[in-house]
Amino acid sequence: MKIRSLVSLIIAVVAVFVLCAGGLGGLLAGGTAAGSCLPISLPSASSTAASPPRMPSDWPTIGEWDGEQVANAAAIVTIGTQLGVPDRGWVIAVATAMQESTLRNLPGGDRDSVGLFQQRPSQGWGTPAQLQDPVYAAGRFYAKLLTIGGWQTMPLTEAAQAVQVSAYPDAYAKWEGPAAELVTVIARTVGLPMGGLAGCGAVGPWTQPVLAPVGSGFRSSDRPGHDGVDLSAPRGTIIRAASAGTVRTVRCNAVYASTGAPWGCDRDGDPVLTRGCGWYVDIDHAGGLLTRYCHMDQPPMVTVGQQVAVGQPLGVVGSTGHSSGPHLHFEVHVRGDASEAGAIDPVPFMAAQGTPLGARP
Repeated sequence: MKIRSLVSLIIAVVAVFVLCAGGLGGLLAGGTAAGSCLPISLPSASSTAASPPRMPSDWPTIGEWDGEQVANAAAIVTIGTQLGVPDRGWVIAVATAMQESTLRNLPGGDRDSVGLFQQRPSQGWGTPAQLQDPVYAAGRFYAKLLTIGGWQTMPLTEAAQAVQVSAYPDAYAKWEGPAAELVTVIARTVGLPMGGLAGCGAVGPWTQPVLAPVGSGFRSSDRPGHDGVDLSAPRGTIIRAASAGTVRTVRCNAVYASTGAPWGCDRDGDPVLTRGCGWYVDIDHAGGLLTRYCHMDQPPMVTVGQQVAVGQPLGVVGSTGHSSGPHLHFEVHVRGDASEAGAIDPVPFMAAQGTPLGARP
């Protein structure tokens, strides 16, 4: 039986089980609403369907991933559902396989590495034949992931590295956006019910604040205090409201790092000498969500208390505050909490809204 047909059959069986159990919420451990979206990647789906989802007879190309690669990603998602792994784990696993094998079931690799995750028989992962079975390989990945305390709130690259112990520990980060997108499409295609971002309260249409590649990521190992992502847009690019809401804050926040004295926002900042967001805007959205837009080049185009529409211009990209060059620093917060305690990873969040951040160079 071809892997795609096998995966389709497994997902159909799992979907029936999950639907009868009342959705993934019946399989997964409980938690607060805020905890459930810190940071996960998938939207809510109804768990009231009366029959299993219709399965594609063959997996099509999705974005840059061909049918074989998508089928392998679907196998990873399937095993995650069977094991009751929260959807954040599916994204971590798929991103890891993207880095290790580009979602190809490789017969070999570095030293004795094989399979989707390039696991090594000599390191106790299993036999070569077992590790070339996507179902077995994914199961072993999840088994190790679930032993890691706090994995759901770790940056993706740290959680993946804790499982894989790779020589390139930061390499997984770049695959978070593509993995979230692919997992979202697969889950929607097969109709798997998910808890996902239901607790985040996201409503209404969303859009990218700027269309630009994602640079520095959310709380990476080299920048653990980085509470958003940097979008590498050129100076003067229009910054747009990611969704409709009310402007909470319009402020210049730029001070000397050494003294705390005002640096000002009438000039560019500096990555060493300056602290602060520069010219920035906070917007409150429905469901207790908040978005932040930092380092604007000029005073923002909006005022506190103003109602803004999705896509409405807020200002232009610059390099004010703690900045090494023009870009937009973009944050998403939950519970209306503008502090670091409320920040979640914008990449999977925006992918869940159907408007993934980033643009291919």
